[in-house]
Amino acid sequence: MSMTKKTRKKRKICMCILLVLGGLLVASGNILVNIALIPSTMEKLDAFSEITEESVEALVHTDDIQQNHEKSVKDTVEWLQEVQSREVEQRTEDGYRLVGRAFLQSEESHRWVLLLHGYTGWKEEMYPFACRYWQKGYQVVVPDMRCQGESEGDYIGMGYTDSQDNLLWLEYILQTDPKAEIVLHGQSMGAACGLIMAGREDLPDNVKAVVSDCAYTDAYTMFQKQMKAWFSLPSFPLLNVADVMLQIRGGYSLKDASALDGAAKSQIPLLIIHGTEDEMIPVEMAYELYEAANCPRELLIVEGAGHAQAPDKDPEKYYETIFHFLDAEI
Repeated sequence: MSMTKKTRKKRKICMCILLVLGGLLVASGNILVNIALIPSTMEKLDAFSEITEESVEALVHTDDIQQNHEKSVKDTVEWLQEVQSREVEQRTEDGYRLVGRAFLQSEESHRWVLLLHGYTGWKEEMYPFACRYWQKGYQVVVPDMRCQGESEGDYIGMGYTDSQDNLLWLEYILQTDPKAEIVLHGQSMGAACGLIMAGREDLPDNVKAVVSDCAYTDAYTMFQKQMKAWFSLPSFPLLNVADVMLQIRGGYSLKDASALDGAAKSQIPLLIIHGTEDEMIPVEMAYELYEAANCPRELLIVEGAGHAQAPDKDPEKYYETIFHFLDAEI
């Protein structure tokens, strides 16, 4: 066999190997999108339960946090038995039904809060916050974000597509009360969403402040950190490929879900909250968000709190800081 034929054969073999590897990589990227951003697939493959278990294990387990959490749940259950509420819904531009619950005051109040839950979460997780805000005289709206809870959807939006969807809830509030003064309060992914919304040019002037509890700087960096813990996979090159697949299939990049950009563009006051022992979203991200903001802002770092545990670690300081901040800014 001539040298030329040998060379051609080697090239064909290399090309076939590259095509096979490329196909496997694309398939793996698609699978990663499915198990990370489509709840129905996550449940079938037990990815949801595995993420939940990993997340619970990463929390801080101390007596004070447990006792405060139990008290919060008890107080919330008692409040839910007495408070009047109603189911509300919206329809997205791409045809999905979003479901929420509104807790309205019996007396007139123009103060409103939109409460936004975290990744793979649901509205009921935010009811303890709803209880606290309602007791302070706020009208409260708590939605299930797209593809989670009772809301329909294609892919979890990581705060990016949700920032568009949640404008519908702001419309609902303003139709109910044109004089509304609205606070966005989110936890984890919901907090990132609130910050992304703060940077939108089409955000209504009625939105007066954002309370961000344990937000990530951007979804890509968050997944990059959690790939091994949640999926036992390396972030490179799988996350890069998965992000490309998400852009093709879902119409957005994980890098688009940037709370850091939102904070930098925000013209409204921001309260950034984070726990020092957060293993899911490191506390350093809170400092990055705070430094990026060019608007009135405040930073609350709760010693000893894990991910989303600040209100259970020190509930008195947590809520006192929030309502003092809001009273000063609204």
